[in-house]
Amino acid sequence: MAAKYVHKELHHGTGTGALLRDVILGSQDGLVNVLGIILAVATAVVDVRIVIIAGLAATFAESVSMAAVAYTSTKASRDFYRSELDREKWEMNHWPDREREEIRVIYKSKGFSGTLLNAIVKKISSNKKMWLNVMMEEELHLTESHDNPVKSAAIVGFSAIGGSIVPLVSFFFLPVREAIIASLVLAIAVLFITGYIKGKLTTKPFRSAIEMAIIGMAAAIVGYGIGAVLGVAI
Repeated sequence: MAAKYVHKELHHGTGTGALLRDVILGSQDGLVNVLGIILAVATAVVDVRIVIIAGLAATFAESVSMAAVAYTSTKASRDFYRSELDREKWEMNHWPDREREEIRVIYKSKGFSGTLLNAIVKKISSNKKMWLNVMMEEELHLTESHDNPVKSAAIVGFSAIGGSIVPLVSFFFLPVREAIIASLVLAIAVLFITGYIKGKLTTKPFRSAIEMAIIGMAAAIVGYGIGAVLGVAI
């Protein structure tokens, strides 16, 4: 009964949460980076063909890069968890008394003592699967990720493409000067909405929305400033 009370399975990185995380990561990064690049180019050269070429080049380079980072980071996280899991298994098999003492220290720090603490230690250490889970979560603060590196890379990569197209699309239909304004407005609006959706997970949607909009504005200012300087210099 006591062990049931103190031991809880954690479910971080669930399918929906991981999917939303990857979509937001890819789309936000793609949008912000391409926004800064195309505003710099558009301000400097005022040639829509060059803007589109630069934007498309940045879109696909950014998307491939983001996908690669998502793949390697997800795989590294999974491999690290598995290596720590194997180490804990070895220690439980070779140093069981020391590992039981670690369980005792963990739950003593939570306020348990006396007979109840002894019952918790005995119950947890009597079940190797529960024991191992407690050591991973409570001692190492690690939870297993079920994310697939290839799937994560694909989601981030395609999301980056989708996000990158947002600031670029105006240049296919409008003259450069008008497209700059339309691109900026559309990009900030999309970032605000994305931030709001992201913020719904943390109960602070408007704060998150404003933060992401500010990030977009910062990228726009930097891009415009670089383009203006280069335009004069060239």
